[in-house]
Amino acid sequence: MTRGVGLHLTQPLHRALREGADAVATIDGARVRTWRETVARVRRAADVLAGHGVAPGDRVALLAPNGDVFVDLLFGTMWAGGVLVPVNTRWSAAEIAHALVDSRPRVLVIDHGFLPLLPAIQVAVPQMPPVIVSGGAASGFDDWEALLAAATEAEEHLRHGDDLAALLYTGGTTGASKGVMLSHRALLTYAMCLAGSGESAPGACMLHTAPLFHVGALSGLLASLLNRARHVFLPAFEAGAVIAAIAEHRVSDLFLVPTMVQSLLDHPSFAAHDLSCVERVYYGAAPIAPALMDRAIAAMPRVGFVQGYGMTETSGSVALLKPADHRHDTRVRSNGRAVMAIEMKIVDAGDRELPAGERGEIVVRGDAVMAGYWNRPEESAAALRGGWMHTGDVGWMDADGYVHVVDRLKDMILTGGENVFSIEVEGALSCHPAVAQCAVVGRPDDHWGETVHAVVVLRDAATADELIAHCRDRIARYKCPRSVEFRSALPLSAAGKILKAQLRDEAKDGR
Repeated sequence: MTRGVGLHLTQPLHRALREGADAVATIDGARVRTWRETVARVRRAADVLAGHGVAPGDRVALLAPNGDVFVDLLFGTMWAGGVLVPVNTRWSAAEIAHALVDSRPRVLVIDHGFLPLLPAIQVAVPQMPPVIVSGGAASGFDDWEALLAAATEAEEHLRHGDDLAALLYTGGTTGASKGVMLSHRALLTYAMCLAGSGESAPGACMLHTAPLFHVGALSGLLASLLNRARHVFLPAFEAGAVIAAIAEHRVSDLFLVPTMVQSLLDHPSFAAHDLSCVERVYYGAAPIAPALMDRAIAAMPRVGFVQGYGMTETSGSVALLKPADHRHDTRVRSNGRAVMAIEMKIVDAGDRELPAGERGEIVVRGDAVMAGYWNRPEESAAALRGGWMHTGDVGWMDADGYVHVVDRLKDMILTGGENVFSIEVEGALSCHPAVAQCAVVGRPDDHWGETVHAVVVLRDAATADELIAHCRDRIARYKCPRSVEFRSALPLSAAGKILKAQLRDEAKDGR
């Protein structure tokens, strides 16, 4: 019996052509394209890549902001049978070079705006691939639009199922970034879970402002594509531009990280625009402070909030907290239930499952889980031991299956023999009306081992003593900060996550 074709990421394009070829697919600034035009560009993109030597299984690196060119390359690579390597647009030349050396792409497509980084990248990559420039012609390099104009519409080289679809590099905030191997099955499995969750409907309009090299934004793109949504792109997050785009294009859905949620609520034009079109706000990638969540719900009472808890290694969220849960007094403080394609449990240090209510490491398994880390068999085996993806997160599960993430294992502070979870302290601090943002890390101490150190961004005046006293009214004394540092801003990754590793290093150095 001939084996049938498994899940494949180009399937939604075929569906869009059948169901609405002349409907609007993408809006990138003033440029609007239909699904018919988009698929034609994808097929020509595959022809261009094949002409540059891309064969099935070869990697194609893309360094570009959000936009319709990202769609060309994402699906053009799949159409050609290749593996996309979307590069973090906020990395340094050295970090980009590391990903290129590690993944060895057949070709690099780089947006014109990143050309100043190219000389340093070329020096650091011994086997530099051919370079194609998008977003404008550049002397000495092939131009993406010119190549597309001269290309023919290639036949699809169908890869599917467990065939590798993408290498997504982790942020590298705790060391050299690793390439996470995600298959067609993994990415589309999670996209189908999200698209079929009942929280999005055909005809939605999805705004992409979180970077698409991040798995949360990428999985949102794939899920909304399954529902044949319109896709509006902004090259980067800027609160005023996001608010204006929502109002102009009547955006119904958007994915944000908590720092973006706060920026929108704080922006002076937030209340001045009609944002009643927004139906769903998906948020994730980092913990959200309870005070910020309460504020967002109060400011947008008609919006259905959907929290996703997951990681790059799981193709997106392994648990979702749905709109109805946000209206529940206790469930709103959880991180939701496992999605349909994922099995989740809490284990102790010996990988034995713990009963409801007990804290341990969160582990998951299912088709959405990665195949492993690129060229890192030992780390892959350690992360996937026993057939379960070990997330490195501490949490507990209640009797109804709602998971409560307590902290990252590496973010736990050990002070005087007691475990302190930074998220709990941050939750107490964030309730103070003067606190705009905060992060809590351990500071080395000769007597206690570590002490609790808070780094705070204020919106109104407050002293360290006031904030510590505020925490003492809410959490045990040993959990309260012993030191408070005030800053104008916290260091953020390209995905909007607070860089706690950097803060820990600075606390260790006494900065």
